Amino acid sequence: MGFFDKLKNGLGKTRNSLNDKINNVFSTFRKVDEELLEELEEILIMSDIGVDTSVEIISKLRNRIKKEKIENEEDVKKALKEEMQKILDEVDNGLDLSKKPTVILVVGVNGVRKNNIYW
Repeated sequence: MGFFDKLKNGLGKTRNSLNDKINNVFSTFRKVDEELLEELEEILIMSDIGVDTSVEIISKLRNRIKKEKIENEEDVKKALKEEMQKILDEVDNGLDLSKKPTVILVVGVNGVRKNNIYW
């Protein structure tokens, strides 16, 4: 199994774990309220999304819930997914290797053998 296959597999496990945790929160809450949003924020932080990013996502989700009068689980999940996607879409993916030396930080899930990458 190659590096990218291992990375894809590891990220799939992370995605499934995050999905399971979010679905579990929705199974215990019956209404969209501040307590639900706090639980979602905690899950994002504990899933290594990062504190600032998690707070930003939940803040935008909170505003959408108020603005769009979202009241059901599926609409909250959809809005959460869209807010997370917006953040990913904002990232500049341009890689400029014209400057020397160039430093590349490799980030990945545990167990994908990031230390075996040779350039």
